Amino acid sequence: MQISQIGFYVVASLVVLALLFDFMNGFHDAANAIATVVSTGVLKPHQAVAMAAFFNVIAVVVFPLTVATTIGKGTIDPSVVDHYVIFGALVGATFWNFITWYFGIPSSSSHALIGGMVGAAVAKSGMSSLVAAGLIKTIVFIVVSPLLGFVLGSLMMLIVSWLFVKSTPRKVDKWFRRLQLLSASMFSLGHGGNDAQKTMGIIWMLLISAGYSSAADKAPPIWVVLSCYAAIGFGTLFGGWRIVKTMGQKITKLKPVGGFCAETGGAATLFFATAFGIPVSTTHTVTGAIVGVGSAQKMSAVRWGVASNIIWAWIFTIPASAFVAAIAWWIGRHIL
Repeated sequence: MQISQIGFYVVASLVVLALLFDFMNGFHDAANAIATVVSTGVLKPHQAVAMAAFFNVIAVVVFPLTVATTIGKGTIDPSVVDHYVIFGALVGATFWNFITWYFGIPSSSSHALIGGMVGAAVAKSGMSSLVAAGLIKTIVFIVVSPLLGFVLGSLMMLIVSWLFVKSTPRKVDKWFRRLQLLSASMFSLGHGGNDAQKTMGIIWMLLISAGYSSAADKAPPIWVVLSCYAAIGFGTLFGGWRIVKTMGQKITKLKPVGGFCAETGGAATLFFATAFGIPVSTTHTVTGAIVGVGSAQKMSAVRWGVASNIIWAWIFTIPASAFVAAIAWWIGRHIL
């Protein structure tokens, strides 16, 4: 049974569930944007989340909706989407987000959502329901985005160290406390621009399948765009403090100059990916940048045990959320 046959209220309920996931995305991933600026002492936590939430929302006027198009039409075949698939995808993604938040593990909300979509679609229609081109692009960037963040973060650190080699530590600290406000803002802008669009994509699929939007449309309805940006902004405003501690303190010890380099490298990666419609993980990106900054100083500055635990969580994100989504799809078939 297609969504169009079951009425407005079921569609509305699933839209609300999607926006709750978007809120949790902001809550879960707030650490990506604010961990460095909080751990270096440049901003107090409540100041950092307010700034990050503001720039999450402002992204609506900066970035084109290329990522939403990839999620909405380039991940799974829109023809297999029904309310059971959407329900399974959102449950799988939300479950994995909650588990990783509870244990303070920086994982990807983006890949949890993609894993949920894959699991629910395969449970319904098998492997033929997947759009290979979109998934390959996403999977490739699971590796590329942290590597790019690592390279840019370490390169920024080396350039800054060379430029300020004759400056006193006090002067460097003073300058980069100010500059870190800019870099954290830019990273938050990139976070909102890439991540809010993922939830837009899944709501868009739902509306197309329900007959409330057309597959020929080039963008989601404006109310979807605005509500998704608002939801991720509110989620960021509440902050996920368990993950802030891991990102900002446990991987490597950061000073303002290191925080600036990590955020700038991460922001550059996000801007690039969003411009080309690639759904990347802000978590992967900034973690790679933080590790790059630490290793540019000395390899022992990075707590590699913590970093390896994070990588294992990345590896399991898509399979775990896909597995839960498949179970949720089966349960949904019997109770919805």
